[in-house]
Amino acid sequence: MQQHTFNIITKSVEIDSKTITLETGKIAKQANGAVILTCGKTVLLCTATMGKLGKEMTDFFPLTVDYIEKMYASGKIPGGFFKREAKPSTNATLFSRLIDRVIRPLFPEGFRNPVHIVISPLAYDGVNDPAIMGIMGASAALSVSDIPFNGPVAGVTVGIIDDEYVINPSFEKIKDSVLELNVGGTEKAVVMIEAGSKEISEQKMLDAIYTGHEYIKKLCVAQKEFAEEAGKQKLEVILDTIPEEIITTMDNTYGQAIKDAMQVKGKQERQNAIDELSEKILLETSEQVGEEKYTENERYYKMAIEDLIAKYVRHTILYDKNRADGRGVDDIRDISIEIDVLPIVHGSALFTRGETQAIGTVTLGTANDEQIIDGLEEEFKKNFFLHYNFPPYSVGEAGFMRGPGRRELGHGALAERALEPIIPNKEDFPYTIRIVSDITESNGSSSMASVCVGALSLMAAGVPIKAPVAGIANGLIMEGNDFVVLTDIQGLEDHLGDMDFKVTGTRDGITAMQMDIKIQGITKEIMTIALDKAKTSRNKILDYMTEVIAEPRKEMAENAPRIETMSVDPSRLGEIIGASGKVIKAIIEETKVDINIEDTGNIQIASNNKLMIDRAKELITSIITVPSQTEWYEGEVSRIESFGVFVKFMNGYKEGMAHISQLPVPRGEQISDHFKVGDKIKVRVVESDKAGKIALSTREFGDNPPPRKPNYDRDRRNNHDRRDDRRDYNKNRS
Repeated sequence: MQQHTFNIITKSVEIDSKTITLETGKIAKQANGAVILTCGKTVLLCTATMGKLGKEMTDFFPLTVDYIEKMYASGKIPGGFFKREAKPSTNATLFSRLIDRVIRPLFPEGFRNPVHIVISPLAYDGVNDPAIMGIMGASAALSVSDIPFNGPVAGVTVGIIDDEYVINPSFEKIKDSVLELNVGGTEKAVVMIEAGSKEISEQKMLDAIYTGHEYIKKLCVAQKEFAEEAGKQKLEVILDTIPEEIITTMDNTYGQAIKDAMQVKGKQERQNAIDELSEKILLETSEQVGEEKYTENERYYKMAIEDLIAKYVRHTILYDKNRADGRGVDDIRDISIEIDVLPIVHGSALFTRGETQAIGTVTLGTANDEQIIDGLEEEFKKNFFLHYNFPPYSVGEAGFMRGPGRRELGHGALAERALEPIIPNKEDFPYTIRIVSDITESNGSSSMASVCVGALSLMAAGVPIKAPVAGIANGLIMEGNDFVVLTDIQGLEDHLGDMDFKVTGTRDGITAMQMDIKIQGITKEIMTIALDKAKTSRNKILDYMTEVIAEPRKEMAENAPRIETMSVDPSRLGEIIGASGKVIKAIIEETKVDINIEDTGNIQIASNNKLMIDRAKELITSIITVPSQTEWYEGEVSRIESFGVFVKFMNGYKEGMAHISQLPVPRGEQISDHFKVGDKIKVRVVESDKAGKIALSTREFGDNPPPRKPNYDRDRRNNHDRRDDRRDYNKNRS
């Protein structure tokens, strides 16, 4: 058999005692660039492919990043009927966004060819995070390809364990960390931050970011060396830029009109003014240049208007310190807060900041409502989750309502991460908590509104959170060495600015942070200013929130489920559950409660009816309690024999026999003349043995005759065989 000859090129780099290896030249050679990245026993296939320009040029860069989970990578078979991977999981979608946000700013301005990045974990060892490795993998695939790319970039995870910074901690170790920071950057600057933390200070966060960046620099150097040996010649592509004469002419003619339109107050009013001015500009331009030339350059005229809008918004803010809505650079928009805006729900709030508004609701459930997360890691359950919805009407558009997209999942995940550190422990508050943030109006920072409304609705619901959390989004306008950091950016400033810097936290510290930029990195000075401004603004918003509700309510809503927990010996769980769940199902059927049993022996009982919770606890207690010889029990006759009666007691979960000698039956009379099946009688336990056989009595303590130890086998035999071994006649015959 003739063997292939592969030109395999590899490069290894050691980061904090871990070796990362890049390899190309063997797999997926028809992609523009393909790299196998290995760390430990985690292996990723990373590919970069570029398409051709369409017949009509788009006005945006069509970059798609897909992180595709392969369940075989961790030795698992997918669930479901088809037993194959279907749509991406929420985590896979978030990982795709994470990688996208790092590499997107580093493509050339005006580059319009479609680019597709695919990250496929082929093997996962449960230790080395394939998502953060995917940043380097995507960058390496682009670096060795012929696709224009101003990289390389790389990413690391930074934790703080025992007050020490740890690079790329394992999933087990990250559980002990007060910080989980994903940071991405080039050799020169940080370009992306995603963090969740347990109320750490701004200084610690800053130190963690730049500790991570030092390792990123090493990874970028290794990629450069790898690309020098294995990289292809970069293609010369058409960059979509506006002809200089078009933008100069339009600026001279309409620049002031555009500047004035951008100062109109109100999002919709300002947009209407821009739309009217744009129609006027395009109509007059068509008349001036003629129909043929206008048709040829129509898209450039439209792009020039957008370019001039960006220019005047940015320059007005940067040099005049005048924002479109009239605020100063550090001003927060007007805030209105209400709680208890909805009936029925367990907790609700309405948070309005400027023209961004969110309705937050809290629903409390039981352990049966926990969310099951199944991915490459071991399956686990979540008892707290936040869902974010962004309907088209929130921005005044008519559109289609479909399932959550990448943006909705990303914003929801950020808000959930921000609130997670203040959620009470499951042991202290055994509820499943679902928050829903419905954005009813949006003009920037809707994810931060979700954080605020989530904290408010939690307190209104009576969830004993550790402290309220607020969030703010800051922005950046930068031209050369001149820059200004903006507090509480609105949609226009987000769209036309250079940075979206979101920070959430309590008064004691940061709980989450996210930074995306459109330039090729920001300085430590800018980040320090942004963090300081975020802290000041966050505390102001917390002041507004605590004026409305200062702490969680002591009582939950009347219709919220009540959960009580009892603990039993785990070895007794089988008795409680019963064969095929028969026993526990019967308890649930009788009491109409929700029961969740954990392997540890913890049993949660939930219901809106306190009496039914108590009844369920009573039934469970009856199953596992050893009957006392000093108590009387209400019982029911379950069977009658000539030698005694069988009685079920302790809610029917215990059964014993009261011998005729322990019954109020006169000598010579039949038991059946005095007792019937179903009769209610009082009994006490006389004796029980290891086999579970219980002797009962209806007599008071000290009464004669003494109890007879039950012998079920002998008594059954005597009842069906008229021979009596004690008679001389039978002895002689035997």
